[in-house]
Amino acid sequence: MNAVPEPVLVSQRGSVRILTLNAPERRNALSGPLREALHDHLAAAMADGSVRAVLITGAGGTFCAGGDIAAMEPGAAMAGRARVERLQRITRLLVAGPKPVIAAVEGHAAGAGLGLAAACDVVVAARTATFTSAFGRIGLMPDMGALWTLPWRIGLGATRRLVFCGESLDGLEAVRIGLADYACEAGCALEAALAGATAMAEGPTAAFGMAKAMLARHPVALDAFLKSEADGQGLLFATQDFAEGRSAFLEKRLPVFTGG
Repeated sequence: MNAVPEPVLVSQRGSVRILTLNAPERRNALSGPLREALHDHLAAAMADGSVRAVLITGAGGTFCAGGDIAAMEPGAAMAGRARVERLQRITRLLVAGPKPVIAAVEGHAAGAGLGLAAACDVVVAARTATFTSAFGRIGLMPDMGALWTLPWRIGLGATRRLVFCGESLDGLEAVRIGLADYACEAGCALEAALAGATAMAEGPTAAFGMAKAMLARHPVALDAFLKSEADGQGLLFATQDFAEGRSAFLEKRLPVFTGG
C-alpha cells in the first residue's frame, strides 16, 4: 500500500527551516491538509529556538496555484468565512511572526499563492515565474491578506490592475514594481532564496522580529483588516458569480458573470 505523501516537506539548512509545499500534481494548491500542515509547520518554526529564518517554496517547479477550488462550495457563506479564517492564520504568522520569511517562487503564484508570496518578508522569483490574482475568474475577491499586503508592496494602482484587469506578471516585472525583491534564472530560486535566508539568519533576528511586529501595525491594524476580509469573502461565497466561476473552472470554460 502506497504511503500518502506529506503535504508539506520540512528540512533544515543550518538555522534556516525550509517548508516545501508538496502537491505538485495539483500545482501545490492549498487543499485542507496542505493548508493545515503549512500552518502547523510554520507555527513550529516560529517557536523553535534553533530556527532563525524560514524559507517557503513549492515542489515540482511551481510555487502555489492558489486555493482548492473544487472543495469550495457555492452558497455556503459561513463555511466560506471559516475557510478564509483558517488561511488567515498563515497570513498572521508570515506578517507578524517573530522570524523573517523568504519565498522562493518558480512557476505560478496564483490566487492565494500570490497572497502567500506577498505576505513573506522577501520574495525571490525566477524570471519565468508568473504572478496573478486569479480570484476574479471565479467571482471572488483576493484573500489571505492580499489586499493588505499588495498595496504595501506595489501601490494601489498596480494592485487594482492585478485585481480588476487580471494582469499576469513575470518575475522581472514583479521585481520592477516591488511584488518580488530579487529575480534569478529559472530553476535557481531556491538556491538564491536560501542564500538570502542564511544571511538573514545570521543577522539580529530579535530586532527583525520586533520590526515585523511594528510593520504589521501599518497602515491599518492587520487583525481589523483580516476580520473585514473574512466578512466580505464569506458573503461572496454565497453569490451566483462564485457558483458560476467555480463551475466554469471545473468545466474548463470561460465564466459568464452576472454580478449576482
